[in-house]
Amino acid sequence: MKKMTKRLMALALCLIFAFAFTACSSDKSADKDTEQAADNSQDDSGSEDTLIMATNAAFPPYEYYENNEIVGIDAEIMAAIAEKLGKTLQIEDIEFGSIVAGVQSGKYDVGAAGMTVTEDRQKSVDFSDSYATGIQSIIVTEDSPITSVDDLSADGATYKVGVQQDTTGDIYSSDDFGDDRVMRYNKGADAVQALISGKVDCVIIDNEPAKAFVAANEGIKLLDTEYTVEDYAICVAKDNSELLADINEALAELKADGTLQEIIDKYIPAEE
Repeated sequence: MKKMTKRLMALALCLIFAFAFTACSSDKSADKDTEQAADNSQDDSGSEDTLIMATNAAFPPYEYYENNEIVGIDAEIMAAIAEKLGKTLQIEDIEFGSIVAGVQSGKYDVGAAGMTVTEDRQKSVDFSDSYATGIQSIIVTEDSPITSVDDLSADGATYKVGVQQDTTGDIYSSDDFGDDRVMRYNKGADAVQALISGKVDCVIIDNEPAKAFVAANEGIKLLDTEYTVEDYAICVAKDNSELLADINEALAELKADGTLQEIIDKYIPAEE
């Protein structure tokens, strides 16, 4: 009986030590998990230091590639804004028509792509104060019978209009001339090539890219008449009012100290 009692006591002590060791190990494991979670949290917070800009880098001089780097008016303005906000700018090149949806969903912080403020876009995103004025112009071949925008809307006119899809050139010309006369392309350069090859009769696109395309391609020219005038702005998700306010404040400072105009003049020299 005494031997049995001693064995039971020894077994009980072993169980007590085993339990204590397991509990201690569990506490250490829990502490380690907590530390790891804290480390992960610190890693995630690094994203707060980055401002992600969605653009379509086929729109010179606002955004385009130079030596595998996206440069241009929008790229430099957003870099200056990011610096004022204490952030690093990250630029993502995507389809123009995907920018608003990407910003709306939170995939990108802002959209900057020579983007015009329209009522339809304002239903999905908010816009900053305007930082530039854009003009929609018309490109034609040098021997084209089209001499003004009135020729496109004349009775019986059947001219085919090339545009970059989802731009205001697409929106306005579709309203004015009908979907059956508007040929949509992913890039403005593709629309210009369609003009050169005779697939369309003219191209409606923003004036500055239009001048760049005309300079780079023989046999085409810009009409003197403007199609429409519009304002460019930066789009931000509707639930990101704090970022919008910060961007507007930064834009105001860049306008006041002349930085904004310097950037624009760098890419669009004043005409003498």
